[in-house]
Amino acid sequence: MDQSPSNSPCSSSCVKLYLCSNPEDSIVERRALRENVFPKLREHCRHTLGLDVRVIDPFESSDPSRWPDVNTRQQLMKECRESSAGPFLLALIGHQYGTASLPTQVEVSEYQLLLQECQQVGVSTRELERVYQREENTIPPSYCLRPPHRYSCCTQVLTLSEIKEEEEVKVKAEEEELRKLFQTSVSMCVHSGLMTPERGHSYYRSALDADLRFALDNRPDTDIARHCLIYINKVVNAIGERDKNSQLQLLSQSEAATSELLAPTDGQLLSELCDNFLPGLITSCQLVVYTTTTECDRRHGYTTARRRCYAESLCQQVYTDLVVLIDSMNALRPRADSHLGDALAREQAEQEELCDILHRFYEVHRPEEKKVRAYVEQNGQGRPLVVTGGPCTGKTVLLAHCAQQIKTWLPDRNHVVITFFCSLSNNTSAKHLLSNLCSQISSQYHSDSFPKHDPKFFLGTNPDDPGCTTNSRDYKATCSNTTTLEHVSDSNINLCTVPWPDSRGPISGTIKPDISLSELKERFSTILSLLPFPRRTLVLLLDGLDQLENNFGLQIIESLPSPLPPGVKLILTVSSNQTQVLQAIKLHYPQCNPPQCVSKDSETKSGYDCVQLGLADRKQCVKMLASLLSSSGRRVTSGQQALVNQALTSCGLTLYAQLLHVHTSLWRSDLDVTGSSLPNGVHSSISALLDHLEQKHGSSIVARAVSYLTLSRTGLTEAEFVDLLSSDDEVLAEYVQRGETPSSSMRVPQIDVERVLLDLRRFLIRRTVAGSHVLFWMSRHFQLVVAKRYLGTHEARMEIHSEMADYFSGRWGGGSAKPLFVNQKSEPNKDTAEMKIYIDRQLPSQPFVFTSSPKDIGQVNLRKVVELPYHLQRSDRWEELEDKLLMSLRFHQAMVQAGLLWDLVAILEGEESSSQVLLSRERLLLASTLKASACLLQSAPLQLPTVMEADLLPYLEVFPALEGYVREISQERRMRGSGLGLTLCPAPSSVPSIQFLQCNSKPEDVSVTEAAVTECGVVAEIMDDGSAWIWKSYAHGVVQLSLSCEQKELKFAGVKSSGQFMLLSTHCNKLFLWDVTGPEMFLEVKDTLKTEFESIQQTLNKVEGFVARRKLFIWWKGESFVSVFDVSSETLTHFHCLSSVTCLVCSSNGFYMYCGQEEGTVSVFDIETSSLLGTCSNPNHSAVALIILSEDKREMACVDKLGNITLWDVAAQPPRLIKESYTGCKANILNIDYTEESDTLLVCQSQQVTMWDTCDWELWDQFFAPQDRAFSQAVLSQDGHLFLALLDTCTFVLVWRVNTGECILSLETNKQPHTLLKMASDVICITSDGCLTVWDSGMIAAAGTALKMGCGVREVVAEQTGEWFYTSDGSEAVWRWNLEKGFPHAKFLHDGPVEKLRLSPNSIHLVSLSAGEIYVWQTESGQNMLRISGSRATDILITPKSNCGVCVSERGLSRVWNLTRGSIVCSINLYLSDAQVSPESTFLIGHHRGDLLAASLWSGSISKRFSCVESSECVVAFHTLPEFPDFVVVMAASGAVYTWNIAEETVCRHFHLPHMFHCQPRDFHIASTGSYALLSTDNDALNLLDLCQLRLYSLKTEGPVVKVCLGKTGDYAFYICRTTNLEKSGVCYQHSRPVLTVVRLADGERVGRVHLCKNPLTLVVSEQRVFVGFNDGSVGVYSFSDGIISGDESIRCRDNLNNLLKQCPFDRASLRWPLATPNIKWP
Repeated sequence: MDQSPSNSPCSSSCVKLYLCSNPEDSIVERRALRENVFPKLREHCRHTLGLDVRVIDPFESSDPSRWPDVNTRQQLMKECRESSAGPFLLALIGHQYGTASLPTQVEVSEYQLLLQECQQVGVSTRELERVYQREENTIPPSYCLRPPHRYSCCTQVLTLSEIKEEEEVKVKAEEEELRKLFQTSVSMCVHSGLMTPERGHSYYRSALDADLRFALDNRPDTDIARHCLIYINKVVNAIGERDKNSQLQLLSQSEAATSELLAPTDGQLLSELCDNFLPGLITSCQLVVYTTTTECDRRHGYTTARRRCYAESLCQQVYTDLVVLIDSMNALRPRADSHLGDALAREQAEQEELCDILHRFYEVHRPEEKKVRAYVEQNGQGRPLVVTGGPCTGKTVLLAHCAQQIKTWLPDRNHVVITFFCSLSNNTSAKHLLSNLCSQISSQYHSDSFPKHDPKFFLGTNPDDPGCTTNSRDYKATCSNTTTLEHVSDSNINLCTVPWPDSRGPISGTIKPDISLSELKERFSTILSLLPFPRRTLVLLLDGLDQLENNFGLQIIESLPSPLPPGVKLILTVSSNQTQVLQAIKLHYPQCNPPQCVSKDSETKSGYDCVQLGLADRKQCVKMLASLLSSSGRRVTSGQQALVNQALTSCGLTLYAQLLHVHTSLWRSDLDVTGSSLPNGVHSSISALLDHLEQKHGSSIVARAVSYLTLSRTGLTEAEFVDLLSSDDEVLAEYVQRGETPSSSMRVPQIDVERVLLDLRRFLIRRTVAGSHVLFWMSRHFQLVVAKRYLGTHEARMEIHSEMADYFSGRWGGGSAKPLFVNQKSEPNKDTAEMKIYIDRQLPSQPFVFTSSPKDIGQVNLRKVVELPYHLQRSDRWEELEDKLLMSLRFHQAMVQAGLLWDLVAILEGEESSSQVLLSRERLLLASTLKASACLLQSAPLQLPTVMEADLLPYLEVFPALEGYVREISQERRMRGSGLGLTLCPAPSSVPSIQFLQCNSKPEDVSVTEAAVTECGVVAEIMDDGSAWIWKSYAHGVVQLSLSCEQKELKFAGVKSSGQFMLLSTHCNKLFLWDVTGPEMFLEVKDTLKTEFESIQQTLNKVEGFVARRKLFIWWKGESFVSVFDVSSETLTHFHCLSSVTCLVCSSNGFYMYCGQEEGTVSVFDIETSSLLGTCSNPNHSAVALIILSEDKREMACVDKLGNITLWDVAAQPPRLIKESYTGCKANILNIDYTEESDTLLVCQSQQVTMWDTCDWELWDQFFAPQDRAFSQAVLSQDGHLFLALLDTCTFVLVWRVNTGECILSLETNKQPHTLLKMASDVICITSDGCLTVWDSGMIAAAGTALKMGCGVREVVAEQTGEWFYTSDGSEAVWRWNLEKGFPHAKFLHDGPVEKLRLSPNSIHLVSLSAGEIYVWQTESGQNMLRISGSRATDILITPKSNCGVCVSERGLSRVWNLTRGSIVCSINLYLSDAQVSPESTFLIGHHRGDLLAASLWSGSISKRFSCVESSECVVAFHTLPEFPDFVVVMAASGAVYTWNIAEETVCRHFHLPHMFHCQPRDFHIASTGSYALLSTDNDALNLLDLCQLRLYSLKTEGPVVKVCLGKTGDYAFYICRTTNLEKSGVCYQHSRPVLTVVRLADGERVGRVHLCKNPLTLVVSEQRVFVGFNDGSVGVYSFSDGIISGDESIRCRDNLNNLLKQCPFDRASLRWPLATPNIKWP
């Protein structure tokens, strides 16, 4: 169907089945298969194999005029055989043979022979001569059937409904007579020996027989074996008694007429097919044939009921056979998950295939090819070759052809050829194209130049290169090794060498995936500059740069090195009408000597070499057209050829010649053609082609088909064509006959679409996109014509995009019926009424990931991932895009799994959003989280749910819109049936930024001098080079502000902000006011007083600040006056003070002004009267830094430059001093922050931060800087619970908790921060180089107020249900947590540090050991029941029956005591280390001097002893077995394993551990069931002993195990390890984190794994929950499941969070006080 090769380099993505049958005898069977089998088979193949299914039934249409002729059917069968990913033929043979059709074409000699034989015997041939017409334009000349009879495949043809019944009978009779006449003439020729029997039989054969023989006869065995399925239904007594007599009469007449001529009957032909032809193939080619015999009642024959019964059984058999056959043929097909994340490599392969496809369109030799060859063969040009030409001149095809020919041009040179068709890429952004080019260059040079066992070399510069990864703390860093060694090649080019990190693509080892565009440009230019010339020459061919939107092509040109390095040849194609692109190339490259391949014209001298591609040679075009006509069996007469020559002279384009082939192939030899018979030009020819297709196939199906293809993003598969047309109401309505009620399920016949595509095949290319073979236009001019013809309005385009969005979203898939409005008549005499009916269009489901089972990894539905976002955007369905895709876990999982992580980030960050759609913070947080975890997700994409859950849960209170996203994670885990889920999130130690911004065009050596932010969030930066940069909102990047005066660009000196205004000052002492809420208009503020001063001093006037109220108040550095500017009238007033003005504040009504001055004076002015109302001065005459006006209290607070505060009563005039407060600090303040909502004032000085309560103006607290550090700035959080501070020489923003004075968070920045800006909902850090990092204030508050203990969590004990648990950090407090609420419910306080913590098995009592005293708490009430002193205990235990406690003492008596009363039951004299209580609560078992002793808990005496006397070895470990209470498993130092029966005092030695397996006492643990024993965690493995099967084995871990324990049932092991494969994966934030893993011991399978956010200290497992205590005092709880998850505990917990978070974050836990003194004292 296209020019692409049949044996595509990528395996077929579709199973294409041709359904061969007799249309007269298989209507019921074919309908049953269409409705019940094929949709089900398609879903199976899509979900299990990622394959689509197309079934082509040539007789599917109910209109026989739409049935294809034999040539079309053969083309379809050939395509199915060559490109099906499974079987290609499905044949149904019934008891009727079918009738032969009249041949559409008969050679002249044969036709005349037939007429001659008939005439000799007196048979009239008038009818034959009437329906056949001689045609000289066929090769060879033939007689062709006239059009009204062309599509008849049998005699039982139903005519159109408009023909009357008597006319239908007449037409049938005429066609039957014609067929008999033709076959009679054939029989006579065969009988007389003028025609061979084989040739004669070809005219007798039905469509079924002819199709089967074409598909199977003389074919290789490989084309038949396992590729074809034949089903034969032999019917006995098919004709009943009623019909037999009439049938026999007809047959006798027919046999009498043909018996003398030896014509074969239908029965003979059917028998020859079923009994001879097919059986021969069964033995020789292993053809699969199923034969069924149906015996019918003699009276009734083959009834409808029997036929339906057979159809049902046939459906079951066909489905089973096809599934088995397809699955077996694709068993070795590579799954999509085998190359996850390799999107760049996938596109590289697609580009190579596209080059090969386009090369095949090179059918006319162009002389310009020699010029391209000369450019490639010459050395040292230093500039590119540009191939230019007008539209349709073949620039792309020439480039593809030259790319294929370079290897033959340079056979002796070692070169690399990279061709990239930019406009045909899935993503046409400059960043994506540059990344792809860097990837291809690196891949080609590494794979071709160096052996696989040698170290890999990547093209780089030095470790300081911005494209290289050098900072392991940078969460955006890729996982590459940062150690570099210098290597010098033969040509003295420095290269960096590192171990190659990932075989998936070299780009991951050299370029950060989130590298900025400016860095990527520099990187690309550097790579080209460092190529190893002359050893390897790079020939880079770029096509379509001029067709890219948003000036992406110009950005690519800017990234090219100028001049080109010696080892680089660059060839570009640019349309001659794209003057902007040509001018950019001209300016980018300097003038140099022209090569010999081009003439020294003006364009050559302008900086690039040019090849002008003009019209093709007319003779070559004529030759190509003749070849095309010949290949299709056509030609034109000499007169027609003259007209063709004239047309090609006027338009010598190869595309035009190809279009002429379509028109001229329709010409008959007797057709009189004129100048108007051929369209002029390409666009007219395309339009004429569409006219012809509409006339042939119908206007609606053609218009919609080409519209869908044109507006698709990457093209459409054949199956998608049918689906979209079936979903289209306009098209489907054409198939609903008037007066008839359509079926409940209905589709556009596949054959109708196939016929349209066959007619378009020469103008379509089949290429691989995202793993699927899609069709697309060979030239963009088809898109232009279709868009103008059918898609001229915005509404028309929106409709098509919306239909495609519905399809790819699966809205009407999976059996969902779509409404269709049809015109129906309710009664014969009534008017037509529009009715709404629901029809299942049998569209496939569209999941994001195809899976055959919940636990299957599945394959990404790349077609949906690529197309759906595009069509939702183009149809303006932004809300649906936001909710269904951008905020959907399943979409994110599919994108990450497909290797499109950075495409997903780009969409989330709004690079493809509409300007009318606000960029939500939720999307920014999702994008930030993905970027922070990009390294991990690229290597392990299936970790996305756990990563996102851990990073999003702490902030659900801030972003409730993400609750649905997190709920999807839980649902996904429930569907999968296993995994680890986060139930209680540990307190974050850092907060991810929601946006990071840097300017791509900002110079590298500039730094920020001043920055300001308005109340509406607009940020301005002033750089030391005089440039100004503006950031407006999340949807905008950082842009440069440019103002000019007198044709000179202004240099900016400073910026101040107040309210919604910004005031910018320039180096030429001009002031510009900008209202950021209005249009971008700047009002110049002219101060006459400053102008006079400026003319005298010639110095820069620095604005100290300004306030915008009703008017503009400006004060200047070192000036004693204030300029008041009325914006509306542009009038200026000056107010003079006693000394330099340092600060200013206005009353809320704008009538009064308070000016703070250098000498500590505050002057109060009436603005309306310009009068001085009064002054006041602080006693120490220190400069006033801030004035806080409280108009309700009529008070004014003044903060001086040393941080001292004076409070004034301003109701009195002059103001009266109320209060003075001195801090005693001698250092000047750095900044002040005041939060009116929390009545808090923050004063920042270099060594301290002071907090003031502004209600009473009392000193609240002081925070001192860390040792050897100094504060540079501090700001308050919105609620006042936290403050953020910058320290000198520190790249982090540190967050302190005000009430505790702890530094609890660190916010990461890339470089040294310059300043912090606080907005209503954001905190912005501006680094010294001008980069902006934005954090959400709510996220900072949520992370900063998250509760955690003061120190690392040392112990965690949990109740059996896990709903309540207790934590201890070694301090005086034990926290009781409620898992459902997610917060501490109570704090049990002690008088000393808590050393041990135990919970009774019945969860009633909590026992703690603190400072040698034992505390017994009642868990429910929190009451301290007992406080026991004198125990001298080092450890405490509780018996399994919860009635007694045991305190173990190293230096004194160990005591057994009553848990409720505290009375001593008995004492044990010996110290038993590592003691355990027996399951029956009868013994205390422990080590003593190498033996194992058991002391009675009732008497305290040592009643049992285990000792290895014979070997004199020590016991190193032991463990009791709760389910076998009399037994203890004992491990000896030598490795011997014993069981000790305490009750019977017997010992059994089982076996000896080999030397590589040894027992570590700290790790030794046995499950309560006695099934497994954990021996040790050496060598990055869990060493286990299977006690049931008595076998040893090791489970490999990702790195050293830091914590491990077995589950209670012994079926699972839980461990935390640190990864050690950093040399393979690199060093990044996620990879360096410890990992919690659950492994099933029975088979070693990992059930779940989670990357922990910090270092763990404690690991405890209780039922299905895992508790992890961290070193910062926080606790994480994880729910574990393997099988069916029974609960929604994590979601339930999260639903209850919001109500609790409304409370004060530090007052959620009630305090439980201990007894004041011990109430029990032991002796």
